[in-house]
Amino acid sequence: MISLESYLRDPCGTTSIPYWKYKTVAVPPNVKIVHQGEMSAGLLADYNDEPFFRLYHDLKNIRKMTVPEVEIVPGSAAIMEFVRLINGSYTDIHVTAEQMESYRHTPVYCPDLWLLLREKETNNIIAGGIADHDKETGEMSLEWVQVLPAFRGRGYGQFIVNALLSIMQNTAKFATVSGKVNEPTAPERLYRKCGFVGDYIWHVLTRK
Repeated sequence: MISLESYLRDPCGTTSIPYWKYKTVAVPPNVKIVHQGEMSAGLLADYNDEPFFRLYHDLKNIRKMTVPEVEIVPGSAAIMEFVRLINGSYTDIHVTAEQMESYRHTPVYCPDLWLLLREKETNNIIAGGIADHDKETGEMSLEWVQVLPAFRGRGYGQFIVNALLSIMQNTAKFATVSGKVNEPTAPERLYRKCGFVGDYIWHVLTRK
């Protein structure tokens, strides 16, 4: 069992997930999670590998952005908007209303960290983001950040991420985020543009 003190010394290098998840989520018996430093080619004989990055933000320098054609609106009550947004943003992910509702019953749920991005001209929701806040560690963790495909490349992802960071700048101690290294939408590049740093890679190995 990793201690809170150990985690806080190096959050992204100690576990592949936020501390509150580490304490509550059980790894399936057919899955092994390995840090890059412990990864070996021999493991690939028995496991399929999905590498994930994990990045850190100290919440000190957050870019203030203005994007005139869109506006941020609260999203904590808009479960179906998030379902449509997430399912419309990915080809390999499908969420349900029940799944999204369950997030609101976790100990790290923070309604202020559920944001939607609305296009002023059409009044359509085109992007959004959800983050958690763990008061025990002081950690803010970004969980969902997505932009509909037709609206990518316009800075809306950065706008959402920086808005989430700004909300917690004087409340949380630090922020983390993780994602697939090989995701076609290159989320790691987005987060680095927003000030996240680190070179931690974790491998989720699923037995063949």
